[in-house]
Amino acid sequence: MRTEPGARPAGTTTRILDVAERLVQTRGHNGFSYADVATELGITRAALHYHYPGKAELGEALVARYADRFAAALAELDVEASGAPAALEGYAELYAEVLSRQRMCLCGMLAAEYMTLPPAMQRGVTAFFEHNAEWLRSVLERGRREGTLAFSGSAADSAAMVLGGLEGAMLITRMNGDVAGFRAAAARLLAGLSISADQIPA
Repeated sequence: MRTEPGARPAGTTTRILDVAERLVQTRGHNGFSYADVATELGITRAALHYHYPGKAELGEALVARYADRFAAALAELDVEASGAPAALEGYAELYAEVLSRQRMCLCGMLAAEYMTLPPAMQRGVTAFFEHNAEWLRSVLERGRREGTLAFSGSAADSAAMVLGGLEGAMLITRMNGDVAGFRAAAARLLAGLSISADQIPA
């Protein structure tokens, strides 16, 4: 695992999470074992169990870390995006960046395996999507108030459409690797919500 010149090597716990996250994002939770992680890191399975007693505990830590990072990215969009449409574009780009590394949204992968996940992981995945849906709802409502977004029905329904549309587009892109196609599909999805400059009342 590469580190930047002068940077301190990542601790064992971080390295475990990094490897396990990549495996989940490419294979799914049911597609990797402790042996896979231990082999890649060059440590014993006993050492792995010292940090995470079982796969359930490891998975719970993975979901928590991923959700925290995603929440921080959304908070950054709240500060930096120039308006609601820009916030939505930034949100879609978070997914595109994951795809560009030939990975899937971690919680999207886990959602496909939801019924086989330990209860704590199920709760974490559910909370991730609830937080994303709530953030999207707030952005959509802000855009409607500002006159930069337009949609029929509730903001919550449109938030669910955006979230489901992006996660579904990721699945399709996983088959063909067409990240540019994903960005184009995301742009079309969001264009249906945006009001062009000539439509905004003077």
